[in-house]
Amino acid sequence: MAVQVVQAVQAVHLESDAFLVCLNHALSTEKEEVMGLCIGEMDTIRIVHIHSVIILRRSDKRKDRVEISPEQLSAASTEAERLAELTGRPMRVVGWYHSHPHITVWPSHVDVRTQAMYQMMDQGFVGLIFSCFIEDKNTKTGRVLYTCFQSIQAQKSS
Repeated sequence: MAVQVVQAVQAVHLESDAFLVCLNHALSTEKEEVMGLCIGEMDTIRIVHIHSVIILRRSDKRKDRVEISPEQLSAASTEAERLAELTGRPMRVVGWYHSHPHITVWPSHVDVRTQAMYQMMDQGFVGLIFSCFIEDKNTKTGRVLYTCFQSIQAQKSS
């Protein structure tokens, strides 16, 4: 029995303005995770283009957890529709971002599960993580790392 991996997204292009908003938001606090939603489009060769982001307020009281309320997702969809009318491009909510202050850039099991849930609704949905407030022990310099990810589920084929 062969295992086939379904890959909805080939690459992600994060526009510089959107990157700077995400980065500044991630650097705004080192005491808790922050998050937002990404607005953009997926082209015909399955590259996600993130043109804009929306900063979200925290609703989870745990410092190492973030969540998106249905109201926030609805408001972001409305903003994506407004941007689509303004630009004449098919804008939509294409992903989410959040920070990992003082920890690795790699997704936690909670991040992977959250991402999988969003991908059930939209296979092109992506997650971004900004790891910040990391200090190199040798050089004593700060680093910021970021990554984009999806939850990939192997599908069995006969």
